[in-house]
Amino acid sequence: MKLFPDSQPVGLGGAPLGNLLGEVPEKDAIETVDAAWAEGWRYFDTAPHYGLGLGEERLGAGLRSRPRDEYVLSSKVGRIIYEAADAATDDEGFEISTTRRRRWDFSRDGVLRSIEDSLRRIGTDRLDVVFVHDPDDHYDEAVATAFPTLIELRDQGVIGAIGSGMNQTAMLTRFVREIDIDVIMLAGRYTLIDPDGLDDVLPACLADNVQVVAVGIFNSGLLCQPRPAPGATFNYAPADPSLVNKANKLADVCESHGVTLPAAALAFPLAHPAVTGIAVGCRTPAEVHTNAALARTEIPVGLWSDLKSTGLLREDAPTPG
Repeated sequence: MKLFPDSQPVGLGGAPLGNLLGEVPEKDAIETVDAAWAEGWRYFDTAPHYGLGLGEERLGAGLRSRPRDEYVLSSKVGRIIYEAADAATDDEGFEISTTRRRRWDFSRDGVLRSIEDSLRRIGTDRLDVVFVHDPDDHYDEAVATAFPTLIELRDQGVIGAIGSGMNQTAMLTRFVREIDIDVIMLAGRYTLIDPDGLDDVLPACLADNVQVVAVGIFNSGLLCQPRPAPGATFNYAPADPSLVNKANKLADVCESHGVTLPAAALAFPLAHPAVTGIAVGCRTPAEVHTNAALARTEIPVGLWSDLKSTGLLREDAPTPG
């Protein structure tokens, strides 16, 4: 299935709607979805993990009045959300205090329950895409039960496409080569500062005709400003000084061509023939409109050749234009 319209390869990533790394008021969350729709974004991604279901609920509220056939919706399996007796503060990066908890479950029953729960939280009748989410320590279970269950549901027409979403390339490459999947969500491993997906998973996707949704393209913050901000993060941890230095050098070249670092960061992954689109996490309408404007920025072709000639970008990286 086609995940992104030809005219708009950008979609909304739903982790911030679940209070990732900071609280987002309910009103702002719904208006963020509205802003994404107004910008023509028609791919929306979420997961039970995001705010222990809060991200799914908020995305569903924002999409409730939209024609269901006019957008593509993805969520994930691998974590079950359940109720505990007492409220507690989440310890996995989402600013929320709730009685909800999460546990790993890649079993057939777990996959079926996860999908059913997601449909209820989002308030929709179907998921277009379902990813096996972060199975880093659960490879055997994912292969033995999660993927076969999703393949069965896809074959029955219950879901349109299946795949996996991860922050690493090695296991994703195995899934592409070993399992009949349609798409992967590649988080943070094909970016302007970390294009390591070129070594394994992107060639595998091209060879097996597997679509790639690139996410985490700002590497959790290092590339989202014209210059790295104080305390900038990389992969949700304080960025190493060497990475901050590289980001500043990338910014130097961008500025010499009259564009910003985040504009180049948005454009870069879309040039790879395996990448069908990108999803950008946003927490306010202003962030949506800013990212949409950046995505419309015309990047001079000379920028990419300068990045390569200075050693800031790999020679084998496909570039726009």
